[in-house]
Amino acid sequence: MFKVNYNPDVLSCLSNLSSDEVFTPPSLVNDMLDMLPEELWRDKNVTFLDPVSKSGVFLREIAKRLTKGLKEEFPDRQERVNHIFQNQLFGIAITELTSLLSRRSVYCSKYANGKYSVCTEFETEEGNILYNRTEHTWKNGNCVYCGASKSEYDRDKHLETHAYQFIHTENPEELFDMRFDVIVGNPPYQLDTGGSGRQATPIYNLFVEQAKKLKPHYITMIIPSRWFAGGMGLNDFREEMLNDKRIKHITDYTDAKECFPGVSISGGVNYFLWDRDYNGPCEFVNVQGDTRVVSKRYLNQFPILVRYNKSVDIINKIASKREKTLDDVVCPINVFGISSSFRGSKKSNKGDIKVHHSKGVGYIDKKEEINNKELIDKYKVLVSRTISEHAGEPGKDGKFKVLAKTDVLKPNEICTHSYLIVDTFDNELEAKNMLHYLSNKLVRFLILQTISSIDLSRKKFMFVPAQDFNELWTDEKLYEKYNLNQEEIAFIESMIRPMELDNE
Repeated sequence: MFKVNYNPDVLSCLSNLSSDEVFTPPSLVNDMLDMLPEELWRDKNVTFLDPVSKSGVFLREIAKRLTKGLKEEFPDRQERVNHIFQNQLFGIAITELTSLLSRRSVYCSKYANGKYSVCTEFETEEGNILYNRTEHTWKNGNCVYCGASKSEYDRDKHLETHAYQFIHTENPEELFDMRFDVIVGNPPYQLDTGGSGRQATPIYNLFVEQAKKLKPHYITMIIPSRWFAGGMGLNDFREEMLNDKRIKHITDYTDAKECFPGVSISGGVNYFLWDRDYNGPCEFVNVQGDTRVVSKRYLNQFPILVRYNKSVDIINKIASKREKTLDDVVCPINVFGISSSFRGSKKSNKGDIKVHHSKGVGYIDKKEEINNKELIDKYKVLVSRTISEHAGEPGKDGKFKVLAKTDVLKPNEICTHSYLIVDTFDNELEAKNMLHYLSNKLVRFLILQTISSIDLSRKKFMFVPAQDFNELWTDEKLYEKYNLNQEEIAFIESMIRPMELDNE
């Protein structure tokens, strides 16, 4: 018989509040804290703030390190604990529930001044972990601070407002009336904007921006990687991050499940270290399973952040040819102005146009309102507007297909908003050659570098060079044309799975 002892950390066993309010595993927290200088744990004057406390795990793990590091400074354990919890650790909970949970994790009591609290000097129940119910400030139907929809979040007083205290103020320094040396955390990721599209607007960027306003020495947070190349309303945030040379380190996970088991976060996640006194290249780490690839590079080399270190040289080799790229020819989204919900008539009548939609095909009278009618009589290369992968995650083999459905639409055929038209041609040969071109691993690899969610758009083709489509292009010809070496080819082949076209 074998006796197995299983004594997990309780904070690694908690179910998440929602897909956007994810508890951080203790092991991940410690990976993030390992980026901070070792001497911090021996400094009795350093102050730490978690402005988005959920389980209290960040503050708890910091407390462990300080308790060990300040042993010589405070030989008496109770005196040491009292000093750390009263003077060095501070938090702002995101809900009333998480305030109690955080205090229980940090102080060993849901009340900081309770009988079982490890700190004997607190006079208030909340200690240094605040929670004050905050209301949104509405203007024209949305919150002026976070953009939340009034129709979704103007709620009964018994429900959570999701008006996070840290970002619903112009003066975050007044929350504690003190300066912080280190700000850490895992902020909420998004809020529903309401409306028929049920879009969600990112808010994690607001926490990063607010943290910088406090002018700490260090910031380390874990956030979605969608900001690398996309995300609604993230253009200014991306530009600021790409050009901020104080970002000293980024560790990026393509598959968020490697950080948060069982949680799919489109585009993956990353954690970073921002150092006020640093000015230089960023140490960028790609993590895929057991493989870690490290490179020091400036983040603003391209309009987006290319996440794979090995991709940078490949992109530069192709760009050195100074060829036109496909983002110049890809048609705008919903080029024909037909909704994704359109199904049309099941039977074709004289003068009807065939419409490709997500469930098959339907028919519409040519006299109906259709945008860009001049394209109807051309051959059109079509791809699905969403990529092949669920949540942008690779398959079990670690590879991506990238493009889902692809096809050539003949004259008198169009499509709904569910598809993207890459280019149009006057003859079928060129259209079929382009379709084949898109199936090549190199092309799909280049598209992959721009993807941070499940959606395709014109900008996702910014690295894909245009070709003479009177000619059939294969990967072998493309590898030779762009002088890719065996290591680069092997990397591409390791990332992209083969793709057969429906008509091959």
